[in-house]
Amino acid sequence: MRRRLAAALVVAALAVPASAQQQEPFEPEGYRADNYRAPVPATLVGARVLNTVEAEAIWRAKSGAFVDVLPRPPKPKNLPAGTVWRDAPRKNIPGSIWLPDTGYGSLPPAMDDYLQRGLAQASRGDKAALLVIYCLADCWMSWNAAKRALAYGYSNIAWYPDGTDGWERAKLPTDESQPEPRPEQ
Repeated sequence: MRRRLAAALVVAALAVPASAQQQEPFEPEGYRADNYRAPVPATLVGARVLNTVEAEAIWRAKSGAFVDVLPRPPKPKNLPAGTVWRDAPRKNIPGSIWLPDTGYGSLPPAMDDYLQRGLAQASRGDKAALLVIYCLADCWMSWNAAKRALAYGYSNIAWYPDGTDGWERAKLPTDESQPEPRPEQ
């Protein structure tokens, strides 16, 4: 009897670290400020978390505005004459508004204003309108941007953590997109 109990305790002790490593990260108090391409929490307090089926239903019903926050490097201002610059193409969920670089942990005032204006445009000025915020899978940018939208007073935020990766895995359509012009452009 004691051997069985001892064996069970050993097995339980060994299993705890393995299960702890498999859990999603907890929500931080503030915004994630580094290592943006890493496993994300399963929750975002104040927001609804969507899977691909739910995001598709909203998209098909046209019952929410989709906001892509994938970063995009800007064209350097001091490129030598004759240098060719090609922006990386971005395919996102059709009908989305793309607000690049708005998911960082800290936003300069101009980018904070850019995000606020973009969300107002996407919601048509209605802070109760459904906004679906996304990026890529395992990308804290969308988590940060959705959390920031809640802080701005938006009350109907849905976070789609699988982003275009999940969308494309489900073989749903995408459209080539251009970002809303950034403040420095």
